[in-house]
Amino acid sequence: MTARTRDPATGISAAEPEAAAVSDRKLRIFRDRGALAEGAAEWLLGVATEKAGAFTVALSGGSTPRALYERLAAPPYQEAFPWARTHLFWGDERFVPHNDAQSNFRMAREALLSRVPIPAGNIHPVPTQGASPETAAAAYQHELMDYYGAEALAPERPLFDVTLLGLGADGHTASLFPGAAVLGEQHSWVAAVADAKNLARITLTYPALESSRLVVFLVTGKEKSAVFARLRRGDRALPAALLHPVGNLWQFVDAECAGIS
Repeated sequence: MTARTRDPATGISAAEPEAAAVSDRKLRIFRDRGALAEGAAEWLLGVATEKAGAFTVALSGGSTPRALYERLAAPPYQEAFPWARTHLFWGDERFVPHNDAQSNFRMAREALLSRVPIPAGNIHPVPTQGASPETAAAAYQHELMDYYGAEALAPERPLFDVTLLGLGADGHTASLFPGAAVLGEQHSWVAAVADAKNLARITLTYPALESSRLVVFLVTGKEKSAVFARLRRGDRALPAALLHPVGNLWQFVDAECAGIS
């Protein structure tokens, strides 16, 4: 992706200076997790309604995204969101059955998918049964390419409209963990990886995650304040800090995470 300079910081809704940054970075700080879920839902509805045609989102796992999904599944978003033209993919998934308690798909289904009128054909989960992690990764890459209509990503035509991401205490995002070989992947869109507990996972790589009009980190809690501060500084030891989307990068955090509570 082509490097670009981030805007200097002018307040809560802008970015801090960073020498080697690659996209505009916008920060929004909310009172607490509930306020963040409400603000993110309102923001996402605005983005979706402004976009003509299909609206494509890469979902994230985790408790903070879950709060957003639960808000989207309730009025007024449940009725107002353009579900009929929304397509949902996943940024990463554990290689477990979809009904497993650790499944990101299961979480999204319980919090959102079973409660809104989204067509079944618009839901694109990572395949995790009847195959090896490597076969599953190849299958998901094929599905993404088929949806996109090409085998190469063009910066002027992003794969996703919005990519939702979390931030791990070790600085990982999706299933891109510190020191993993997949951090150097420049061609494949999807890869099979293992986490610190040696659990198999499927993750989108940087090329796929970066191919998005808007990327949003959703981060809450005092326990994430230190790693979030490092992310804001552009600490390149963090996989999350190496993400350079073709579009704008947003960071939605609560006051505890921002260190202002």
